[in-house]
Amino acid sequence: MASAQQVLLPQAFCSLPALPEFSSSSSALYPMLAFTSAALLLLALVSWHCIVYPKVFSPLRHLPEPAGGSYLMGHFYRLIREPLGQPIREWINKVPHKGLIRYLDYFNTERIAVVGSKALAEVLVHKADDFMKPPQFVRVIGNVIGVGLFLAEGEEHKLILTVEMHRKALLPAFSYRNIKDLFPAFWSKSRELTHSLAKHLEAVQDECVDLDDWVSRATFDIIGLAAFGYNYQTISHPSGLLAENYRKILTPDRWTQLALFLNFVLPPWLRWLAPIRNTSDNARAFQEIKTICRQMIQRQRARLATSTDSELPVDRDILSVAIATGAFSDEDLVNQLMTFLAAGHETTAAAMKWSVYELCLNPLIQHRIREELWTRIPAHHLNYLNDQSEGPYKDFQAAHIDQCAYLQAFCSEILRVHPPVPFTARVATQDTSITGTFIPKGTTLVLSPWAVNRSVELWGADAHVFRPDRWLMPPNAGVTTSGGLQPEYSTTRPRLERQKTMGPETPYAFLTFLHGPRSCIGQSFARAELACLIAAWVLAFETEFCCPETCGESGLGGKTYAAGVEVVVGISARPGNLKVKVRSLGKRQ
Repeated sequence: MASAQQVLLPQAFCSLPALPEFSSSSSALYPMLAFTSAALLLLALVSWHCIVYPKVFSPLRHLPEPAGGSYLMGHFYRLIREPLGQPIREWINKVPHKGLIRYLDYFNTERIAVVGSKALAEVLVHKADDFMKPPQFVRVIGNVIGVGLFLAEGEEHKLILTVEMHRKALLPAFSYRNIKDLFPAFWSKSRELTHSLAKHLEAVQDECVDLDDWVSRATFDIIGLAAFGYNYQTISHPSGLLAENYRKILTPDRWTQLALFLNFVLPPWLRWLAPIRNTSDNARAFQEIKTICRQMIQRQRARLATSTDSELPVDRDILSVAIATGAFSDEDLVNQLMTFLAAGHETTAAAMKWSVYELCLNPLIQHRIREELWTRIPAHHLNYLNDQSEGPYKDFQAAHIDQCAYLQAFCSEILRVHPPVPFTARVATQDTSITGTFIPKGTTLVLSPWAVNRSVELWGADAHVFRPDRWLMPPNAGVTTSGGLQPEYSTTRPRLERQKTMGPETPYAFLTFLHGPRSCIGQSFARAELACLIAAWVLAFETEFCCPETCGESGLGGKTYAAGVEVVVGISARPGNLKVKVRSLGKRQ
C-alpha cells in the first residue's frame, strides 16, 4: 500500500500553478539567473569562511587575540609589512595569554601562536605526532633545500623510511664525540676567512667591508669540508658553480619572492599559471645543484671504497656516515646533502652576522672574549697570519673552545636574541587539544623563536636586552643546570661548560633549535662552528660600524636596528646592509 507521502506528493505537484511560458526573447534570463545563483553561492561560501565561521562559530574564537586588524583581512597587512615573527614578538608580551594566542591572517584565516612553555611541550614533544609541517611549506622550501630531515615527514617520508629511522641513522655523525673531531676543520676555515679578508682589505686599502658575502662563503666551505669531506674553496674562489646556484635561490629578487608567496597561498592549478619571472631560472639552479650533489655522492662512494686516508677521517664527515649506514638511497642522500648545504651554511652565516653586529654594539664584549681566548688557546694558533704554515690545524682541539665559558655564553645569547629561523609552523593532523584547548584538524600553529626567546614571562624583565652574563653561573653558586640547551647537546658538553652556564627555568624558553623528536639534529655542529668563527674573528679583528652616526635603537626591544641595519628574511633572518670597519690586530706580542 502506498504511503501517505507517496499519494500526497503527486497531488501537491498537480495543484501547483503552471509556470509561465517564456518566449525566445526572454531565454536570456536563464544565463543571468544561473550567474546570479552562482554569485550568491560564492558570496555565501566566502561569507561563511571569512566572516561567519571565524567570528561566530569557530571553537578557537575565545582565545586571546591582539587588538587591531582588518575586518576581512585580519592582521595580514601587518604580517606582510614586518619580518616573520616580529608581530608575535610584540604580542607575546602585550596580549594576556595562557600559552596560546589566536590571530587572523588573510581572509581571516585562523592562526594559533604557541607561546607558553606547557603548550610548546605538548606540540613539540608529548603530542608531536598530532602536528606536522604545512604541505605548502614543505613544497616551497623543499624546492630550495631539498626534502631532507628538516622537512621530511608524513606521507613523503613513508615512501622510503620513517623520519625516526633516518634520524637514528645520522645521530652518530652529529654526536659530540664526532663533532669534536671536526674542530680542526672549523678552525682552519675560520682562520682562512680572517686571513683572506685581511689580505683583501690591505689590497683595496679600505677598512670597511660588507659582511654578507664573506661570511656566507666561509660557512659554505665549512659545511662542505666538515660535513662532506670536500673543500669547495669558496672563500678564495667565490664564483664556483655550486655556490653561485645557491646564491641565486637563497637571495631571490622581488618577483621570485612574489612567486614563493603565491606558492604558499594558491592552489596548484593557479600556482602554475601565475606569470612570475625567474622561477624557471631558480628551477634550473635547483636541478644543477641536485646534479652536483649526485656527483659528490658518487665521488664519496668511490673514496670510501678505495681510500683509507684523507684530509678528514672517512668515518667522521656526515656524508660518509650516511653512506656507511646503508639506510639511504642515492636520492635520499641528494636530499640530505641539499638540506645540510643550504640550511646548514645559511643559518650559521646569519648567526655569525648577528654576532658581528652585537660585537660592534658592545666593544667591551669584544675585549672580554679576546682576553679569555688569549688565556685558553695555545699560542701557535693565535697568529691568524700564519695559517698557511700551520696546515689544516690538525692539533686544534675542541677543548680549546669549550673551556671558554664567556664565549659559549655569548654564542647562547646570540642564538637566543637573534635566532636564525624566526618562524616555523605546524598543522594539526587530527582533532586534538593543547593544554585543554580543543584544536580542530587542519588548524595552523605558529612557532616563533623570535617571540618565545624574548618572552618576559620566560626570561624576566630584561628579556629584550642582549646580556651574555645571563648564561653564566654566579660565583660560588652550587647549582648545575643545562640552561635551556637541548638535552642531546647539553649532556654531551664538557663538564666545565655545564658547570659554568645557566639559563631559563624551562628548556622551552629557548626555542632556537626547537625540541623533541623533530628538533634540529645539527645543533651541536652549528654551535661548534659558530664558536670557532667568532673566536677567530675576535682574535683577528677589532670591529665597529662603518657609519656609527646612523646608530639608533639596538632593535632588541623595538623594530629598528643600529647603523641602518635591516632584517632580511629568507631561509634565515639576517642583518642586511651590515657594513663594518675592520682593523687587523696582527700578532699578539
